[in-house]
Amino acid sequence: MFSTFVATRLATRNVHYGWVVAAVTFLTMLVMAGAMGAPGVFIVPLEREFGWSSAQISSALAIRFALFGLMGPFAAAFMNYFGLRRVVLVALAVVLGGLIGSMFMTQFWQLVLLWGVVIGLGTGLTAMVLGATVATRWFNQRRGLVVGLLSASTATGQLVFMPLLASLTEHHGWRIGLSFICCAMAVAAVAVVALLRDRPADMELPPYGEAAVAATPAGATSLLNMLLSPWRVLRDVSGSWTFWVLFLTFFVCGASTNGLVQTHFISLCGDYGLVATSAAGILAMMGICDFFGTVGSGWLSDRFDNRWLLFCYYGLRGIALMILPFTDFTVWGLSLFAVLYGLDWIATVPPTVKLVAQTFGSERANIVFGWVFAGHQLGAAFAAYGAGLTRTLMASYIPAFFVAGMLCVLASLIALSIPLRLRPARAA
Repeated sequence: MFSTFVATRLATRNVHYGWVVAAVTFLTMLVMAGAMGAPGVFIVPLEREFGWSSAQISSALAIRFALFGLMGPFAAAFMNYFGLRRVVLVALAVVLGGLIGSMFMTQFWQLVLLWGVVIGLGTGLTAMVLGATVATRWFNQRRGLVVGLLSASTATGQLVFMPLLASLTEHHGWRIGLSFICCAMAVAAVAVVALLRDRPADMELPPYGEAAVAATPAGATSLLNMLLSPWRVLRDVSGSWTFWVLFLTFFVCGASTNGLVQTHFISLCGDYGLVATSAAGILAMMGICDFFGTVGSGWLSDRFDNRWLLFCYYGLRGIALMILPFTDFTVWGLSLFAVLYGLDWIATVPPTVKLVAQTFGSERANIVFGWVFAGHQLGAAFAAYGAGLTRTLMASYIPAFFVAGMLCVLASLIALSIPLRLRPARAA
């Protein structure tokens, strides 16, 4: 296999193959994030071409966000049962099919089916659960850094793709923008086939930071047990205060990022006279700041109290959201907002993953994080639809941004209630 050849060559240079797996995962999550963020560029073109309202389009996006999150625990179970590579390839194929089909849609129900259901299910098969799974399986040391890198790929992909998509859409139409995303997904699929592997033991390697090859843990004995395993894990952790704090704070995280800013920021700027390409450029600046902020968060999560990191991140984000309406939507004011907000766009992920692994153990960490991430996407769905409805009924997005800012401040305080001493919970 090509991956074996690469692993052998890297071993002669004392480079662990886990970094290759992390790089392929980074690329996959990057293009998946581009697919998730693309509709934010297409809201206004769809309104013009089909006459659909912001509330209608937002309802389809809300379904996508909800399914994206609710698939998380089951995606983790699928990865444990079928393997990483198979699940990732199926996810790429499903999303690619939904995007291609949407180029030919003419009715609103087709938007709901393709952008809501199909793309929601496909992207949900990977989501951030993929990054958490790779980090916990392949890395015993530098795990926080890896989680930070892979988390950064998600937000960075959503934001950095947008300027190019906005330019393609403005000059050639939204279907050409979708075609670019489809080509990027095909490249990612080739990399997954060639290089992605399920576990270090499959290549007779120890996890990074370990000396011995870890035995492959026993998986579900049947497909039924695999499908039931997320519910059993939820039953086991539902009595934990830490779980519900992480679930609720991640609900706020999703509402204040994917659901609100990713989906509606370009339309918000358009309401104040800023063209889509300029607004997308501000989002790209956020993506660049987020990359450094999230990687830095991964580094910090290996060294400091993760509860206080969450307190700082949510508090800073809340302040940024509440000062946005006072920027007058000038390039200077929005650039300041982009830096302040972008540094902690998704910096909350590394400390959240660390707290999950410390509290519930590494073997169940991906499924537990899948349930926590479901809260993230339910929050995104709530904000995506709520902000669109606010604009339709009140002709303004501003109330939604104020509410999101206050929720972030509340989340920062709740995070401090997580117990200080964490012990891995026993497996059921």
